[in-house]
Amino acid sequence: MISLFDPVQLGAVKARNRILMAPLTRARATRDHVPTPIMADYYRQRATAGLIISEGIGVSQQGLGWPFAAGIWSAEQVEAWKPITQAVHDAGGRIFAQLWHMGRLVHSSVSGQPPVSSSPITAPGHAHSYDGNKPYEQPRALEADEIPGLIASYVTAARNAREAGFDGAQIHAANGYLIDEFLRDGVNQRQDEYGGSPEKRVRLLREITQAVADAIGADRTAVRISINGASQGTDDSDPASLAIAIAKALDPIGIAFLEMRELRPEGTRGASDVPRQSPLIRRHFNGPLVLNSDYDAARAQEDLDSGLAQAISFGRPFIANPDLPDRLSLGAPLNPLSTDTLYTQGREGYVDYPVLAKAG
Repeated sequence: MISLFDPVQLGAVKARNRILMAPLTRARATRDHVPTPIMADYYRQRATAGLIISEGIGVSQQGLGWPFAAGIWSAEQVEAWKPITQAVHDAGGRIFAQLWHMGRLVHSSVSGQPPVSSSPITAPGHAHSYDGNKPYEQPRALEADEIPGLIASYVTAARNAREAGFDGAQIHAANGYLIDEFLRDGVNQRQDEYGGSPEKRVRLLREITQAVADAIGADRTAVRISINGASQGTDDSDPASLAIAIAKALDPIGIAFLEMRELRPEGTRGASDVPRQSPLIRRHFNGPLVLNSDYDAARAQEDLDSGLAQAISFGRPFIANPDLPDRLSLGAPLNPLSTDTLYTQGREGYVDYPVLAKAG
């Protein structure tokens, strides 16, 4: 039987175990979206993950609306990422950059630009800003002739990620952000070649993924999706049809892996009664499948044993437990998570969580 602690090949990367670190926004960059030295400590501490998937990294000023989040579109940002990826590599780890465009969830007070989306539909709730929470603004629908420029921003970001020392790039197509807003019909009301049927709504994801794969190699390109239930106001009326369309679009590209965040009825950070779509994806996607959301070691092992997943990504447990693989291996208790420090800018709740004492 395959264990969580066995290595796995994910495209060009051989992960030392099947316990991946999921992408987690932590807001420790500067106001100009430049990574800071403390981020090297944070990622180095967690380098025993089979593979780290970084926090969402903005592909452009237009697409980054989270205060103190990092970008990767400028030379200064690329240079600031280099010591972070080097710290991970020096500790024996591997790390992918998650490429992020927030779409309609951008607030102009952060980005300096009006938000864009598949359609001019305002998101529910409030955006984070440097001045506190603000109501989301109505986005502008991207014109079809703007799509090539958008795709180019992902390609540039992917190339910058490789220059910065990342082992690959994951395209963020989940959680109600821009690509997800194209994927799901609750937001995508377009009448052009990027709207309508699931196959047309998947077109943007397919084109971005192919372009990134062409630029840095399909074996260093990954994708993240979340389609079983609403995420930040983005939902779909027929997730099964969408799942099949996504799987059929991505499978021929030969990406390193597909990660799925799947909500559960008893979910602790988002819940849904919509069935998991991973079994359907598995039937149409032949590459490695990584599953995420509310896993413990036992549930993770079940999905490995069944062949549904090749690896499991853990999010919040990795925040509070830099040595999570060791703790899961030993059955050791987990540190509690400090939710008050998730998006603060200091060391507290970031690089000061205790690790297990080493024997001998």
